[in-house]
Amino acid sequence: MYLFQIVVPRGSSIALMKVLENKIPPPIVGLLIAAAMWGLARITAATLAVPDPVFAASAVALVGIGFDIAGIVSFRLAKTTVNPLRPEKATALVTSGIYRITRNPMYVGMLLLLMAWAIYLNSPWALIGPLVFVLYMNRFQIGPEEKALEALFGDDFIDYKRRVRRWL
Repeated sequence: MYLFQIVVPRGSSIALMKVLENKIPPPIVGLLIAAAMWGLARITAATLAVPDPVFAASAVALVGIGFDIAGIVSFRLAKTTVNPLRPEKATALVTSGIYRITRNPMYVGMLLLLMAWAIYLNSPWALIGPLVFVLYMNRFQIGPEEKALEALFGDDFIDYKRRVRRWL
């Protein structure tokens, strides 16, 4: 026996999922996850076995910032949009520079910043944050972006997807 029951019309959960696609700017997603990581770290006692968490976090963060900057610079040089909420506005398919290593260097950079934050917090539970970030980005940001880019650039984008991994 249930205290209450929520009845969802058939197909509306799919509609709800669609509502989240390309709606929240990825930096906001990252900040929300970082805040949740901080909260988890404060309520749990476990620590990571990292000898110098500040140094390790700084090193990982610097690499993350490098990925972010390289991605933004490549987009600016190609004179295409860096707005992840409007992938259909892309005017060029960027496949050179950092984009030969990953299709999403700015998201890789954000992931590394979240990993650095978990290291700095010295909390194994905070490592859930980067995992949540990857799952969210794959479903609600990267998937819809890739559909838009495939519609814009066709076989060129399909070939690019075959050659270069989504993350690393």
